[in-house]
Amino acid sequence: MTDGLPFRPCVGVALVNSDGDVFIGHRKRKRGGEHLDARAWQMPQGGIDEGEAPLEAAKRELWEETNIRSIELIAELPEWLSYDLPDEARGRWAGRYRGQTQKWFLFRFIGRDTEIDVHHPAGGHHGAEFDDWRWERFEHLPDVVVPFKRQVYEAVAAAFAPLALPSCRNREESQG
Repeated sequence: MTDGLPFRPCVGVALVNSDGDVFIGHRKRKRGGEHLDARAWQMPQGGIDEGEAPLEAAKRELWEETNIRSIELIAELPEWLSYDLPDEARGRWAGRYRGQTQKWFLFRFIGRDTEIDVHHPAGGHHGAEFDDWRWERFEHLPDVVVPFKRQVYEAVAAAFAPLALPSCRNREESQG
């Protein structure tokens, strides 16, 4: 029952590389799981700490989940996007929240892929939330996330894909 329960305030991060592809991480497998779950991919996201601005929370969450700091802000979605958690997933917050409401940011990754470390994020000071990662096209995102996040990912992809064009440097190099 979600009547009267608030949404947990969170941030979401769409991080694009110079080709315009977006970072996705595979949620860490449960004990005993051997294969990658095709619907367990997601972009970095997480809660906003007390007194923390959403932009700062987005940068912190990205670092805590991926070890990435080499970024440039491209855009921020003006509206918050929300989703309800299915009943079986709501126990994580002891029934205090009905789901999450997220402020989404689009960043360009300006570092090298070697900076990315999902196994020892935050310089090794934060537990791993992902067990794998890859670059993906925006249009494929809704097909690789858990179904209850699909609408949010469709909205993020629609808003950010046109802004995630390959960087000028990359276009100049390809034009010769």
